[in-house]
Amino acid sequence: MKSKQINYNEDIIDAALDEVMHTSFITYAEYVTMERALPRVEDGLKPVQRRILYTMYDLGILPDKPYKKSARIVGEALGKYHPHGDTSVYDAMVRLAQPYAMRMPLVDGHGNFGSPDGDSAAAMRYTEARLSPLALEMLRDLGKDTVPFRPNFDDTEREPDMLPARYPNLLVNGSSGIAVGLATNIPPHNLGEVIDGVVTRIENPECSLADVMKHIKAPDFPTGGYLLSGDGLKQAYETGKGKIQMRAKTHIEKTKNGKSLIVITEIPYEVRKAAMLEKILAVSENRKELFAGIDDIRDESDREGIRAVVEVKKGHDPEKILNLLFKYTDLQTTFGINMMVIADGSPKQLGLLPILDHYIRHQKNVITRRTQFDLEKAEKREHILLGLIVAVKNIDRVIRIIRSSKNSEEAKHRLMKEFNLTGVQAQAILDMRLARLTNLEVELLENEYKEVVALIKYLRSILGSESKLLEVIREELLAVKEKYADKRRTQLMKEEHAHIEIDESEFMVVEECTVILTRNGNLKRMSPKALQKGMEAGELEEKFQPVLLVSTDTAGKLYLFTNKGNMMILPVASVPEARMKDAGKSINALISGVDADEVILNILTKNDFGNKLMYFATANGLVKATQMEEFDVKKSKIMACGLKEGDMLIYAKPNLPDVENMLFITSDGMSINIRKNEISIMGRSGKGVGAIKLGKHAKVVYVEQIKNGQEGDILLMTEKGYAKRTPVSEFEEQGRNGKGLKSYQLSGSSGREVIGALLLDKICTVTGVQKSGDLSKISTDSIPAGARNTRGEQVILAMMGNDVKTLYKNIFD
Repeated sequence: MKSKQINYNEDIIDAALDEVMHTSFITYAEYVTMERALPRVEDGLKPVQRRILYTMYDLGILPDKPYKKSARIVGEALGKYHPHGDTSVYDAMVRLAQPYAMRMPLVDGHGNFGSPDGDSAAAMRYTEARLSPLALEMLRDLGKDTVPFRPNFDDTEREPDMLPARYPNLLVNGSSGIAVGLATNIPPHNLGEVIDGVVTRIENPECSLADVMKHIKAPDFPTGGYLLSGDGLKQAYETGKGKIQMRAKTHIEKTKNGKSLIVITEIPYEVRKAAMLEKILAVSENRKELFAGIDDIRDESDREGIRAVVEVKKGHDPEKILNLLFKYTDLQTTFGINMMVIADGSPKQLGLLPILDHYIRHQKNVITRRTQFDLEKAEKREHILLGLIVAVKNIDRVIRIIRSSKNSEEAKHRLMKEFNLTGVQAQAILDMRLARLTNLEVELLENEYKEVVALIKYLRSILGSESKLLEVIREELLAVKEKYADKRRTQLMKEEHAHIEIDESEFMVVEECTVILTRNGNLKRMSPKALQKGMEAGELEEKFQPVLLVSTDTAGKLYLFTNKGNMMILPVASVPEARMKDAGKSINALISGVDADEVILNILTKNDFGNKLMYFATANGLVKATQMEEFDVKKSKIMACGLKEGDMLIYAKPNLPDVENMLFITSDGMSINIRKNEISIMGRSGKGVGAIKLGKHAKVVYVEQIKNGQEGDILLMTEKGYAKRTPVSEFEEQGRNGKGLKSYQLSGSSGREVIGALLLDKICTVTGVQKSGDLSKISTDSIPAGARNTRGEQVILAMMGNDVKTLYKNIFD
């Protein structure tokens, strides 16, 4: 059998990648926004939450019925309405049941549904759930065609577009979610206050935001605490976006031994208690100078509620320490309000009044549809009752007609003809039980008919009058309030009590210290006594060797200059106290926004600002001077020196008084000695002027300020371990931006490049570090002296590619 030739080109769609990405991403973004992340303004629910509640309602898992396994509920929701992972459904259900996450929980959970400490819920096979009583108010009248339904994902079931939501759930329970390019974060509110706000808006549609805020004063979080009033709340209610401050509820207790206890009984919303206490512990250890008064931190919470204790040492003011905790820990946090919802079929950021208006409009539709449904049902009943009354009043004739008829169909047509009835009425007479032929039943039918007629009149009056329709909404809302509303949990704090004045200087114990920069770029600080012990302790690992020692005190600030041309300011107190053999901390851990390959070149203190100029030099041979006053700033990070692409800073030091020249040494063995007065003074963003013209592939490896005729030597070393000492006097002064003088005779055996240089003013020990990590310590008096244009001698054995990469001298020598 001959196989069919497939033409693959017919199955390939030729399209530009940007078009495919645009189309696909827009579709994905729309789905995530509309069908997952954002709540509807009408019922305040995301699709997954709505489907969970509808599934439980459909299964009959009501407040007065037994709990059912969570796995059963999740499986039903997945199979019928929500074709996503079971974790997403269960996590949403767990949140609906957590009293510390929901102001008014919609699911009544039985079992382990998590804790305020951040513990996760037990697996769905262990927990059980049912609808909470208030959830029924979300679903009430769902069977009366109050909301539109749509097909589910496989067209086998129907699910509601929204729930009737007989109270404003969007504001009561709030919502949070992240879509694509959009996010929402709506705080919860008090049920009674929100209903009063809706009623105010119903009674006066032209009322102002201030009128509504007399009732809806502020969010009401399930975890209580305090809310600090301010302009952020009003802005959020006006525009849908703003920030508010939350604060834990605390009080101070005195103990018999003279200590004080800061007792925390309510915490800010969505703050995990265990994480909060860990942060208090961490900040008390990292900022010992401020939190020296804290003696102990413990969690005494039990079934009665939250009780976390911070024990304060005798002689310390607990009020001041509490204020510091508000500033530095999660005892006080910010809640960013962003009321983004799905309204009129698209995402919108709404203020408080538009949200209330959308809800009232939704309730008008719900009550109108419910009334129309009830009216149609009542009219059908009225029609049947009229027929039944006719039948019981003429019961003898009805019985004769039925008995004389061959079958029920004939009886139905004869009854319709005899009494002028409709088919529905005649059928109702045939279906009537004999017990209803008593005199009492006749009276009951007539009474029922009167009631139905009155009901029809009432329902028609609602449909015919918007004021009556609004009155129904008002009365039903107030009934919900009467039944379910509770007291406000989050207390409002006046602005004068909200503002905290902290003078940190009174907490600071100023101590002399030395900040150490190690070879691997870490920082640590030591007291003079600890430093002396560390110097006497013996050998250190190469990476822990000090590169720079800065004498200062714990109240000072450090000005760090890096190879990326940045200057960063770091409080000395932020540098961790450590021993000489400890690693310290990297600048990335101490300062945010530092590049991974950024290296500290120099560290200054405020005392160094007495110098007028700061000198900078780059690897590409540029140099500049900048007025020192330009670095006296408050910003934590600024540009200290502009850099051309591919260049980096290698030198940043203040002017040395009575030192007139600067010496530059390059990797290809050239050098230049120029006068500092030839160097241009530029601003911080200036990139500098040429100091030396570099050869091909060459770069500057060493820069230092020197005196003409200065005593001492310049030590130069190549990658092959060859070195020599040349007197400083041999580096003759030249004009700026020349090619310079040859300072090292490079060759294949002695090395192709100079890897480093050092200014020596006395005999000391220098260390060469090879690629393998091997260290070679050499006394400088064993390194041969030589003129500028010589190659020196090999002092480090660098074989088989194990070249020397770094040269340094022990800072303690």
